Amino acid sequence: MIDHKEFQNRFGIFYRSQIMKEMVEVIHQVAPTDITVLIQGESGSGKELVAKAIHGLSPRANKKLFSVNCGAIPEGLIESELFGHQRGAFTGAVESRKGYFELADGGTLFLDEIGDLPLPLQVKFLRVLETKEILRLGAETVIKVDVRFITATNKDLALEVYKKRFREDLYYRLRTVMIEIPPLRKRKEDIPILADKFLEDFCERNKISKIEIASEAYEFLMDYSWPGNVRELKNIIESAAALNKTGILRIEDFEKYLTPLQFDERERNLPIFVNKSAEVADREFIYKALFEIKKDLMEIKEAILNRSNKIEDIIPETENYSITSYKEQQKEAIKNALIQAKFDKKKAAELLGISLRTLYRRLKELQMDD
Repeated sequence: MIDHKEFQNRFGIFYRSQIMKEMVEVIHQVAPTDITVLIQGESGSGKELVAKAIHGLSPRANKKLFSVNCGAIPEGLIESELFGHQRGAFTGAVESRKGYFELADGGTLFLDEIGDLPLPLQVKFLRVLETKEILRLGAETVIKVDVRFITATNKDLALEVYKKRFREDLYYRLRTVMIEIPPLRKRKEDIPILADKFLEDFCERNKISKIEIASEAYEFLMDYSWPGNVRELKNIIESAAALNKTGILRIEDFEKYLTPLQFDERERNLPIFVNKSAEVADREFIYKALFEIKKDLMEIKEAILNRSNKIEDIIPETENYSITSYKEQQKEAIKNALIQAKFDKKKAAELLGISLRTLYRRLKELQMDD
């Protein structure tokens, strides 16, 4: 039986939602093994915290966890950073140096943004996964390493494979166990406990008197879609607390930090803030619809790949799809969402990522409100 309170305090992952409890159960299942784990989640969702939890619950917990952001290292340096190099291997290599694969020997290596790893290095990384051997730049002798790999990405790796920006064999090797971190908008019941924790830590760290959050402010925060996820919530809580003079954070303390168009207006009778042109709003609406179509294509592609057929024989390049018109695309997206939601407009709006008010307006504009 998992002690969720102990887990939260130990690893700094706070939640009360069922979807997070299920994710934590998976963490406990895979942690004791040496299997490679792929963590998938949007930016700011807490991928590194999950990696630390897996390492902390593993037999390697007494060894070091090394974290490397593959997207933050210049392409010309990343091979040396990962594999290490011998003295004289290239200009500027004045001494031999261990890479992260070697430094993490006996412990865990967390490779964040694995989708940004250059294609030539993907081949070499796959070999390391399979053989547990590395070859420093400029060296002639391979070195055995004992490393547990955890990788993470905020990209759709299936799409990256389809676009030939990520190797298919490495993709299937990494996704043996995949942990999906739900975005904050999908677990809104966790917002109050996270907000309280961030506020408590801020006050303690800065040695200031306790600050509270007004009940109506919790509702306000839960109406927001949080595109920046937990990281955005933390930053906004701390910003509001730093400027607070009353000891209570109210709606007006948060309003200036949040983007009005990212609010869920289903149960709030607030004025509509307009800071984008209608054309931009339409373009974003179409993009969301196309993104859903893309996900469907990826599912079809994966099913076909599982039958060892070529996707190119069945589905043309996505870019070749023509867009007949904004209106037709909007109609199709709304129609599909309504069918999927069994004509519950509230659920359809959620599927489309727009407010119920916006959906009603679209239905009227597109003459679909009959």
